[in-house]
Amino acid sequence: MTIPKFSNASQSFHGELKKRISDYFINAGKSSTGNFSLYFKAIILVTAFLLVYTHLVFFTPVTWLAILECIVLGGLTAAIGFNVMHDGMHGSFSRSKWVNKMAGLSLNFLGANNFMWKAKHNIIHHTYTNIEGIDDDIEAKPLLRLCETQKYYKIHRFQHFYFWAAYSMLYIWWVFFTDYKKYFLGRIGPTPLQKMSISDHISFWGFKLLHAFIFMAVPIYMVGFSTWVIGFLIYGCFAGFVLSIVFQLAHTVEQTHFPRPNQETGRMDDEWALHQLKTTANFATRNKMISWWVGGLNFQVEHHLFPRVSHVHYPAISKIIKKTCQDFGFPYIEYPKMRRAVASHISHLKHLSRK
Repeated sequence: MTIPKFSNASQSFHGELKKRISDYFINAGKSSTGNFSLYFKAIILVTAFLLVYTHLVFFTPVTWLAILECIVLGGLTAAIGFNVMHDGMHGSFSRSKWVNKMAGLSLNFLGANNFMWKAKHNIIHHTYTNIEGIDDDIEAKPLLRLCETQKYYKIHRFQHFYFWAAYSMLYIWWVFFTDYKKYFLGRIGPTPLQKMSISDHISFWGFKLLHAFIFMAVPIYMVGFSTWVIGFLIYGCFAGFVLSIVFQLAHTVEQTHFPRPNQETGRMDDEWALHQLKTTANFATRNKMISWWVGGLNFQVEHHLFPRVSHVHYPAISKIIKKTCQDFGFPYIEYPKMRRAVASHISHLKHLSRK
């Protein structure tokens, strides 16, 4: 598929929105990057992860507590990804580039690769959100059909029943398969990867080996192979489900769009910012616990419009963005309650389960 271009608006919504957000930070005397509350949360999450891992592997408790700790470790893995890695990779964790780089490297310690993720997420997903054939985040064939233009398989008749199991496999599939697929093919979907430097290659293989040592070799040596398999599956499946459901509630619900470029011009009908509004949704924005855990990614509209602004500012700038959307007559998709967002996602899957 040819990579499309976005239309230019005569009265740019995006230009006005950027001015209003810039004025907010100037008037409030705040930096758009992270603050003490983010750094303190990062310390809590990383410390908790290390403590749970150490207790689970080196002081393995009774079965029921070990299972609980595997689930907690999976939740902490997702939380570090949302809060530390994600802001770091977008350059919004800190004003310092090296701090952002270190925050982004947390992804490598957890088994994935920041070079591949940056290409897939920062460049492709954030630019071509929900464009089938380009946005790799909505490609889950043959297990799932996430938009109407994707090929229909008979198994999709039941996707609104088994989706939770498919989502649970995301982390394990990502770490042990998709990273390698991108590496050896040199592309993500139809989009070629930038040329990797020698240090990128060393980082890829070095961290993959380090992850195998920390999460496979050491636990197998300490608790045995069968116990490790059970524990790792519990850990990986819970982390995978949390990571998946946050994305799905943000982009694959009933109100979000899956635009296609004009076949003659190869251009999208909307300017980039309006495209983001039509393809992205907020959820559970009143739930402070969810916002804390998922690194503000329930404010997905704010994140897609201002990816270089730290998530700690999303609740405040959401009011400005919502007001600007009203002024321009543009959509602002939001599900205030988590259960309504989940219900909408299931309804979306059910609709697509029919040929």
